[in-house]
Amino acid sequence: MLDLKFMMQNTPLVLASLQKRGNQKALEALTRLTELDQRRREMIQEVEALKAQRNQASSKIAELKKNKQDDSAILEQMKTVSTTIKSLDAGLEEVQAEVTTLCYEIPNVLDESVPEGLEANQNISVKEWGQKPIFDFKPKGHDEIGEALGILDFKKAGVVTGARFVFLKGRAAQLERALIMLMMDTHQGNGYEEMIPPFIVNRASLTGTGQLPKFEEDVFQIEKVDYFLIPTAEVPVTNYHRDEILSRDRLPIKYCAYSPCFRSEAGSYGKDTKGLKRQHQFNKVELVQFVEPESSMQALEDLLGDAERILQLLKLSYRVVKLCAGDTSFSSSKTYDIEVWSPAQNAYMEISSCSNFKDYQARRANIRYRDATDKVQFVHTLNGSGLAVGRTLIAIIENYQTADGNFQTPAALKPYIP
Repeated sequence: MLDLKFMMQNTPLVLASLQKRGNQKALEALTRLTELDQRRREMIQEVEALKAQRNQASSKIAELKKNKQDDSAILEQMKTVSTTIKSLDAGLEEVQAEVTTLCYEIPNVLDESVPEGLEANQNISVKEWGQKPIFDFKPKGHDEIGEALGILDFKKAGVVTGARFVFLKGRAAQLERALIMLMMDTHQGNGYEEMIPPFIVNRASLTGTGQLPKFEEDVFQIEKVDYFLIPTAEVPVTNYHRDEILSRDRLPIKYCAYSPCFRSEAGSYGKDTKGLKRQHQFNKVELVQFVEPESSMQALEDLLGDAERILQLLKLSYRVVKLCAGDTSFSSSKTYDIEVWSPAQNAYMEISSCSNFKDYQARRANIRYRDATDKVQFVHTLNGSGLAVGRTLIAIIENYQTADGNFQTPAALKPYIP
């Protein structure tokens, strides 16, 4: 979240960012927040003045008692003052509660390098890599190929669980496992510490990374307990350092984490729901970094390169796009998407988002460090998919498909397959 003091001292900057995002609800929240902050300041001043008056009266009462003089009038007056203070304190608590709620409604301030635009088609392509495959036959979709080969079973998953789940069988299961191992090994070799986190988190963790309270409908909650299935390993891994003060010599801290991810995909009915592309459960390897503020923008470029490396090893054609303001996520200050080529769709498909959250998540999760002057301040957090495993499997099946309805295995995965 953004610091209230920062927002009040830099209202034009925050306002311009919200206008750039096209976020009308947040603009309304900022207006209300400004009004409440002014009211809060006035109430604090009023309470402090009354408390000072009460302290002076206490001294006066003591003096009157010492001189055996009548203090009944001033005692009666102080009863009224105490009642007023109690009422103001209660009102101040209500105002502060609303201020806190509104602060959670304000998205991160966009980095100045984020391009204008409100829709995904206004994102800017900044890089393309690799050669798109050329087929002498009409390419099929991964779901058609996988079902024909008996390695993807959506029907049985529908019986066992429901729509948008899948059984991976035989070769598909082997490839999924091989991809996870390739990703984890590669990232570990690039200085990331491996981690397998809990797949269930509490409300505080989801609040820390920004999914709650705004996006509660997008996550799966476990009944009878206030726990949630993770939508991404970003949540438990970022919260691993919640409420900590890190020493400067530990930074940067870099983790790569494997986990299944669970998403309700609220609002996505009928949108890219065929096959593996938009499942309620999928595997992903996540990259998370904790860095000093002055190095976070370079860290974003480095993290992006780490995620790209997997696609390069697999020799899959992709492009990198810089997200425009309206397509940048709530908590992010700047985001790059990596989109892999899908022959069946004849289009690029998102396979990774790499974001710099600056101190937005760290402030919510209270993750700090001591800088070179021993001053305690918030770290900057970053994360990115390195990669979404299911979508990588889609790309392999489609890009490596053959005329006979089968597909080849990328050379980089063969060491991992028995």
